[in-house]
Amino acid sequence: MNHRGALLVLGASCFVYVTAETIPVGLLPQIADGLSVSEADVGLLLTSYAVVAALSTIPLTALTMRVPRHLLIAATVAIFAISQLIAVFAATFTILTLSRLICAMAHGVFWSTIAPVAARLVPPGSAGRATALVFLGNSLAIVLGVPLGTALGQWLGWRVAFAVLAGAGAICAVAVVAVLPRLPALPRDLAVRAGAQLRASIRIIRRGPVAVICLVTAVLVTGHFAAYTYIAPLVRRDGGLEGAGLSALLLGYGAAGLLGNWIVGRFVDRHPRTLLVTLAGIMIASLVVLIPALGAAPTVLAALAWGGVFTATPVILQAAILRVAPDARDAASAVYVVAFQVGIGGGALLGERFVRAGLLAWLPALAALLALAAVLVVLASRRTFPAHLPAPEEVPASA
Repeated sequence: MNHRGALLVLGASCFVYVTAETIPVGLLPQIADGLSVSEADVGLLLTSYAVVAALSTIPLTALTMRVPRHLLIAATVAIFAISQLIAVFAATFTILTLSRLICAMAHGVFWSTIAPVAARLVPPGSAGRATALVFLGNSLAIVLGVPLGTALGQWLGWRVAFAVLAGAGAICAVAVVAVLPRLPALPRDLAVRAGAQLRASIRIIRRGPVAVICLVTAVLVTGHFAAYTYIAPLVRRDGGLEGAGLSALLLGYGAAGLLGNWIVGRFVDRHPRTLLVTLAGIMIASLVVLIPALGAAPTVLAALAWGGVFTATPVILQAAILRVAPDARDAASAVYVVAFQVGIGGGALLGERFVRAGLLAWLPALAALLALAAVLVVLASRRTFPAHLPAPEEVPASA
């Protein structure tokens, strides 16, 4: 059965999640002014979000393994919508932070479930392409969600941007219920109690390939978000871009990511290791260009290259984690999500420390060095990124 509509709905849900998670990056000045806090404090919204998501992902994923997957996805998207509505009416920075932490609790379960669900909707051997299609929502969030949300927030206020996200999340929750086929929990998950599921989810990190992918993810994402969290002040320093110029740059950044995602989706099931090394190399080169303040044109070109390669990178990493743990995709996805959130939180925290110390200009250098470290790990791990592995026995989706 063709479940392309279901994959598109999953992609739309990814779109709203990614937009909401990263929109503080584009609205740092507006949120800071509106709630009378510093830009560095607003940057920590990403850190606190990531910490809660990292701590809650494995236990909550284990506790929900028996829940039908279509209902679980719908519930996480509904919680997202509610959290954004709370943010709209947040009177203090503390309430805004709490609203994001509510979202973070659902975040880990959503991202642990989304790729295995996509894999169940397509024939064996097409999981990478299905993941790439769903993750187009991530790229579109950077292409349209963040720049349009930034422009809307600058025009009508940041609360309006969050209100739009709340409405979009509600629509996605309804669409998931209406379009996603029935996806019962797998028999092996129904047969195992929650405590045993939790222990198995923790033990899976001991598998060598899973550990390597998580290490590469954490290192690469840490470097990226150390710099990307403060892209607004960074491009203001390098290229004098702010306001409409910043929105346009974020639009181009995401458009480049959309192109990168499309290209990677065509090859991720055949040459994942080569693709990952190539993308990381381009990322390093673009970040090196951003170290000195070279003016508007080099800054824009480097940012576009950076956006194009990094936005497509999670497609490779997520597909790889499914391949190296075909018998425990949800558990492996959970630890991968933890690694990604550790990277986001650690990167945002490192960036905040650098900014407070007056070292904004050094953030691209830090990101480039960590990307280089990730490349070295990939090159040293020849068997970690296979093109294909046998698909596990699963319960097919039913209409």
